[in-house]
Amino acid sequence: MTEITASMIKNLRESTGAGMMDCKKALEQNNGNFEEATDWLRKKGIAGAAKKAGRVASEGLVSISQSGNKAAIIELNSETDFVAKNEKFQQLAKKISEYALETDGDIEKLNNFVSPDSKKKVSETVTENIAVIGENINLRRSAALEVKEGVIGTYIHNAVASNLGKIGVIVAVESTGDKGKLAELGKQLAMHIAAAKPEALNVENVDAASLEREKAIYAEQAKSSGKPAEIIEKMVEGRVRKYYEQVVLPEQLFIMDGKTKVSSIIEKTSKEIGAPVKITGFVQFTLGEGIEKEENDFASEVAAAAGTR
Repeated sequence: MTEITASMIKNLRESTGAGMMDCKKALEQNNGNFEEATDWLRKKGIAGAAKKAGRVASEGLVSISQSGNKAAIIELNSETDFVAKNEKFQQLAKKISEYALETDGDIEKLNNFVSPDSKKKVSETVTENIAVIGENINLRRSAALEVKEGVIGTYIHNAVASNLGKIGVIVAVESTGDKGKLAELGKQLAMHIAAAKPEALNVENVDAASLEREKAIYAEQAKSSGKPAEIIEKMVEGRVRKYYEQVVLPEQLFIMDGKTKVSSIIEKTSKEIGAPVKITGFVQFTLGEGIEKEENDFASEVAAAAGTR
């Protein structure tokens, strides 16, 4: 048995980008043979994947899966939009969103979920696809919503296939009323959320730090008017109400008519179906939102690839 040295592990790691423990195991499994160890890592989908994993992945797809009164949403990122159009990548996104139903949208549980088909963890399947597809792939986030009675409204914007696109929304609408009318309302609410991008389900859920920052800005602006303190206070209150109308879902103007508050639409639907209607949650994923994208100079990139820089 060939002795596996630290330098052997280091060389294999630098060559393949795989982790030290994976490199050690590969060398042990192949009696220290460098090429065979490299092939072993490649077959396992490990070689090359680690190098690609460091690259920014801000493209990809948002996928939604639904089963009865439960829906799950995931964001699976790739480096380019070209890969997002790849059928293999799309099937992967669909499968993962189905597994998200089983794990209640918990990202850690989802990564560790063992597929009944492949008998592999989701995280392992993602790593294998990095090697096959040739780009970094990242399962960024997942969420799920469920209602005991009512419907889950869903919407995919810029769809590339069924339940796959660039923006995804799921919204929980609880009621014992007519399912058909609730489903219609749920779809419209999901479309509204995709367009209006509310940040809170109600006034009480508005982020306190954001609210205080807005108040401070409004107060400073009002002070510059030179008006009395009591007038300034009322001016700030008015601006805060306007802020709520921008970020709180029930306070927003419904995009379908542009003049009625969402809260009024809910009240109207409640009367029509003869049962209370309540929005109990919503999730919106916009592809790549918050990811800092790299700005590369194409000429420099080509030169670097050619080894001239």
